[in-house]
Amino acid sequence: MTSEIGDFLRAKRERIAPEERGLPAGGQRRVPGLRREEVALLAGISPDYYVRLEQGRARAASDQVLDAIARVLALDDVERGHLRLLARPAPATAAPDPAAPRSGLIALLEAMPQVPAFVLGAGMDVLATNLLGEALIALPAGPRNMARHVFLDPTSADYYPEWEKVARETAAHLRRMVALLPGDRAITALIGELTISSADFVRIWARQEVVVKTHGHKLVHHPEVGRLSLDYETLTLPDEPAQMLVTYTAADERTGDALRTLGSWAATGPAHTEAPALDGRTGA
Repeated sequence: MTSEIGDFLRAKRERIAPEERGLPAGGQRRVPGLRREEVALLAGISPDYYVRLEQGRARAASDQVLDAIARVLALDDVERGHLRLLARPAPATAAPDPAAPRSGLIALLEAMPQVPAFVLGAGMDVLATNLLGEALIALPAGPRNMARHVFLDPTSADYYPEWEKVARETAAHLRRMVALLPGDRAITALIGELTISSADFVRIWARQEVVVKTHGHKLVHHPEVGRLSLDYETLTLPDEPAQMLVTYTAADERTGDALRTLGSWAATGPAHTEAPALDGRTGA
């Protein structure tokens, strides 16, 4: 029997060597890392309860139990929160259609002409951009999705010089969204599509990584202005938790010059681009 929480816990205990927790490393081990009964022993819970937890059959796990398991498995704060979501999932509900970015948010995009900015939906659909953001992402017109671009567009490996890093962050973000929005059929369909169509996605998804994308650094090789070194900030909207405002700023002088050039080339276009209507958050 497999489950989301089982896959997650299994991946995390397999990365912990027994000797890291003061246990003997000898004996016949069919899999790397800690055994189930060893995690239970170190967390101070019964092996039977831990097995039921991995199988998704222990729906009333307390914070104390989950925190004990998190300490044994050396989970960080994001992984700890993810474990709680998996252990006590919200009831699955039909996801609403994606809301168009409100007019005030569009105005904010337009008020930042020197800052590439765009709005993403929960499944990483591009819902709206400002002029410079549109020029930076350089995706074809029509329903656009950043996860599909990373894993299904063969040009993405050229666009992202650190493709593996970007791909892992993308998959880790989607994993968190799956736990936060268990009833979102469009995101589930996106995961299915990527699983069928991308061996790289299957490989990276199996790592069971989860991340909250708040800020970071990204390298881009733009087809028109070349290599860009960018810092990004991702802001989740308080009253629209399924939407994120993403902004980029230049991390070096060369990138600043390139963004100004890109902006001047795009200046004759429309003030902003709003994505066409989507069938579900991911444009599936």
